[in-house]
Amino acid sequence: MPAEAALKILSESSGRRGDLIPLLQRVQEIDGYISPETIRTISKRLRISENEVYGVATFYAQFRFRPPGEHSIQVCMGTACHVRGGEQLSAFIQHRLGIGPGQTTPDNKFDLELVACLGCCALSPVVKIDDKIYSQMSVLKLRDVLDEYENAG
Repeated sequence: MPAEAALKILSESSGRRGDLIPLLQRVQEIDGYISPETIRTISKRLRISENEVYGVATFYAQFRFRPPGEHSIQVCMGTACHVRGGEQLSAFIQHRLGIGPGQTTPDNKFDLELVACLGCCALSPVVKIDDKIYSQMSVLKLRDVLDEYENAG
């Protein structure tokens, strides 16, 4: 339960305003996302408004507000990846999984995120699934990779 993780982490914090971003990061590491309960809990602990907590959290692209899927897919949309087919890879994933960026499949198997750059320009276009980078991707290669994830137990 997200609020429990937040409570444990908050109990270890000093309660200073400067703790906000590290607290959000730690909660997300544990829970995978920032829930409304977490925002409320952090707001009370740091004595700042929920709007301010939410405002800071939404400013940074690193924070998520929905539970992630079992496998997180990131499609790089940096210049090199874009030029070499990142848009087509994104469109393929969206069509195949029936979700858009920022969404999770109904079975919670996959979530999709488009990112500005994964820092692998020489390997473009790249797709990251969980912690693994798939380089020099094509729609055909991506189809096979997704088949493996879908068919894995």
